[in-house]
Amino acid sequence: MTSSPLIADTGFWVALANRSDAHHARAVEVLGVLERRLVTTWPVLTETCHILLRRGGSATQQRFIESWLRGGFDVHDLNAGQAARIHSLMLRYESLPMDLADASLVVLAETLGCGDILSTDRRDFETYRWKQRAPFRNLLLAD
Repeated sequence: MTSSPLIADTGFWVALANRSDAHHARAVEVLGVLERRLVTTWPVLTETCHILLRRGGSATQQRFIESWLRGGFDVHDLNAGQAARIHSLMLRYESLPMDLADASLVVLAETLGCGDILSTDRRDFETYRWKQRAPFRNLLLAD
């Protein structure tokens, strides 16, 4: 087993927080057996808070932020040097389209050298490639 951090996308966080989400049970199961640190990005953190506030209210959003404060996951800082890569990815996958949060996760995978991810977004993360050709391995939706 690799010791690289495991990338967490918005859908994973939302599924974890929402008991009525179709992926909730699986998200809880995966979280319970993780032996790797979770990592996400600022765009995903922002997107997750927006969705949690809209769907679950302030308390749901606050629980998510509190889990971060307790050290439940890390947040990767993007830097200005990665802006060109983010832009090129968004242009490459414009037909999907790719948003900033997803582009930031591709850049994170390239930074980590590992494309293991927890996401409910099967279509996009089966399409995206990090380092131009490496596929993501979605451990949340693993068959």
